[in-house]
Amino acid sequence: QVQLVESGGGLVQAGGSLRLSCAASGRAFSSNTMGWYRQAPGSRGKQRELVATITSGSSTNYADSVKGRFSISRDNAKNTVNLQMNSLKPEDTAVYYCFADSRNADLSYTRYWGQGTQVTVSS
Repeated sequence: QVQLVESGGGLVQAGGSLRLSCAASGRAFSSNTMGWYRQAPGSRGKQRELVATITSGSSTNYADSVKGRFSISRDNAKNTVNLQMNSLKPEDTAVYYCFADSRNADLSYTRYWGQGTQVTVSS
C-alpha cells in the first residue's frame, strides 16, 4: 500500500510564504508524475484545481493562477515532492492535496492521494 504524508500547511498573511512537502512510501511505489491539487472553501462538489505537477524527469507544469509565485520540486531518491508558495494571496486559501502516480507491474498507473493540508492566507 502506498501512503502519502503531507506537511507544511498553516496560516500566513498575504504576501507571505509557505512550503508544503509530501513524502510517498510503500514497497511497490514507482513514482512517475507527482504534484498538488487544491480545493477552496465552499467549493465542495466541484473539481479540485490542479496547482502544479512535476514528472520523474523534472518537467513542470503550473496553473496560470500560480505561475511565477509557486515552485514545485522533487527528490526522486526520497520520493518527496515540495511546493514552495511565495507571494501568497487570500484566494490561495484551500486544502492542498498531494498526489503521486505509481507505475504498476502491467505498466498501468495508479494515482494515490495525501490526506490534505490546510493553507489559509489572511488579508
